[in-house]
Amino acid sequence: MLFTPTPLEGAYLIELEKRGDDRGFFARMFCEDEFKAHGLVGKFVQINNSLTMSKGTVRGMHYQLPPHAEVKLMRCVKGAIFDVIVDLRDGSKTFGQWFGAELTAENRKMMYVPKGFAHGFMSLTDDTEIIYPVSSAYAPESERGLRWDDPAIGINWPMAAQEVSQKDQTWNDLDSSTHAVKETE
Repeated sequence: MLFTPTPLEGAYLIELEKRGDDRGFFARMFCEDEFKAHGLVGKFVQINNSLTMSKGTVRGMHYQLPPHAEVKLMRCVKGAIFDVIVDLRDGSKTFGQWFGAELTAENRKMMYVPKGFAHGFMSLTDDTEIIYPVSSAYAPESERGLRWDDPAIGINWPMAAQEVSQKDQTWNDLDSSTHAVKETE
């Protein structure tokens, strides 16, 4: 695997290192030792599968508070998404900044989303499917979110949103007093 740091410390884009021949290729999507060598969480307790039927749908921006904060390893297996993270770590020099990348079934890139980051995505095609392991089980009482179109964050989505859930439309804007994630919360 090839680990490329993003501008937000601790977050990575990960590309498969393919070994191929005329039959196709083989590549590892995960290796606990390689993740640990890069200082990344290497234990996942749940694997989620999400299907988004319509192009232009936004899901996010979600996160969980400690002790249920989660690492996610996002991979698009059908179609394409614009995957976005926002740094919410208390005291981080990049607090409130975002990073986005296109993850597609063809490019097979993955986004490593550390604890303390809000995460969301926009489907770039109809019938987009993602699979992602997480390091902590879903805990509804710890779930939080940011508004996907908060002007203070200024995410540059690749197209106008066509669909956003009622829940995702009602998250609050960024406010360091309520959204800064402390590791010991």
